[in-house]
Amino acid sequence: MARQNVTILVLETDEPHPDTQQEHGSFGDIFRRLFIQAGENHDPPLEVELRQHFVVEDPDNGMNGHVPNASEIGEDIHAVLITGSMYDAHGDDPWVLRLRGLVEELWQSREDMKFSGVCFGHQLLARTLGATVSPTPGQKWELSHTSMNLTPLGRRLFRTASDTLSVHQMHQDQVTTIPSHATTALLRPDDAVRVWASTPHTPVQGLYLRDRLFTSQGHLGFDEKMVRRQIELRQEAGAIGERDAREVREAGEKAHLEHDGEVVAGAIVRFFAGDDDGVE
Repeated sequence: MARQNVTILVLETDEPHPDTQQEHGSFGDIFRRLFIQAGENHDPPLEVELRQHFVVEDPDNGMNGHVPNASEIGEDIHAVLITGSMYDAHGDDPWVLRLRGLVEELWQSREDMKFSGVCFGHQLLARTLGATVSPTPGQKWELSHTSMNLTPLGRRLFRTASDTLSVHQMHQDQVTTIPSHATTALLRPDDAVRVWASTPHTPVQGLYLRDRLFTSQGHLGFDEKMVRRQIELRQEAGAIGERDAREVREAGEKAHLEHDGEVVAGAIVRFFAGDDDGVE
């Protein structure tokens, strides 16, 4: 039976550009508005509550967060969402490993809990379930407005007859294998994790496992200004360099295009609420 209310814990894994933070708040605040609106648009309307927790433990770079213990997460939390980040989901930063351990413990101890992640969060969840996460060959970026090719599962998830859906992208790393019982003891032999969309750059644009997992490589809540600012942050950090000039130019040319982030958010909220009957 679908829930009439959903309480989501957003684990924030980075801070947005200072101008974005001033205008829109943290990444958790951006998700709050997006998911509350998705709940209001649901039929019947859902009451969506978001709680936010900043988890990056990197004081040398001004990040003074804390990865919580599983015991700190209340029994009233129905779902966990992990945000995007400039950190590497395949890296061995101590806080990244602690976050991975938290997901593992929650997955095992809270069988009713659902998990979602965007960009870094998508990759971290896939890695936790035994998938491979690595830089794209040639270290090419996928930036800004991007049209994804939906699988039949994707069309059912997003309740569309269209073959494509568009969201903003901001990544170089990607998930390259699909989690399964063969990659982790966290999954049962009959757990079939499936891909819901792909692009030529990134074949695994999102993962879905009924009642447990729904991830997106693309960003749901970005707009044109946010995209341009996040590119700027990566340029300042040296992650995007002169060799990426073509991708940056093309990203700027399409950043203004309308995208389907609200559609993706609506599908994730339905998943959180248990209202995805008929998807599989």
